[in-house]
Amino acid sequence: QHAEQCLGEPPPELLAQRKDLLKDRVAVEMKRYFRQDFKRIGHATKVASFAEQIAKGEGGDMVVVICAAYLHDIGIHEAERKYGSASGHYQEIEGPPIAEKILKQTGFPTAKTAEVLEIIAHHHTPGKIHSANFKILSDADWLVNLGDEADAADKNKLARVIERVFMTETGKKLAREKYIQR
Repeated sequence: QHAEQCLGEPPPELLAQRKDLLKDRVAVEMKRYFRQDFKRIGHATKVASFAEQIAKGEGGDMVVVICAAYLHDIGIHEAERKYGSASGHYQEIEGPPIAEKILKQTGFPTAKTAEVLEIIAHHHTPGKIHSANFKILSDADWLVNLGDEADAADKNKLARVIERVFMTETGKKLAREKYIQR
């Protein structure tokens, strides 16, 4: 119980492993929650991968960003069940309580839970929060969704959309590489 007081701060390698284990536990719980919905699991996994890449370039809090990425659409099934719609507004209402249960279950740091929940509660309404972690998650989600949202054949239009909706330089760079320079 008092090991940290006696031994001091754990070495950086051990802290990194602890963060990786936490991200893995959140990913497992997301997959357990979505069960056979491989579309949602695949989407969340891709968003988490892009979020990690963007966070490395932008200096975000890796644990907050990746866990928010895994859980950002966690309210979609409940929104469909309650409201007959998976719209972003309903996801933002239903997602945070589900995410909070998952975060508690995985031992996620209480001090960071509020930020993850805030990101989930606003991930379809940019402009309400302006944190670097929110911007990273938003850009990661756009990287996955842009092909569905815009005409991929019109490179000029895509370039304008990227400049308008992406909030980080790393996100813009990845979007240009993925959609314009491919």
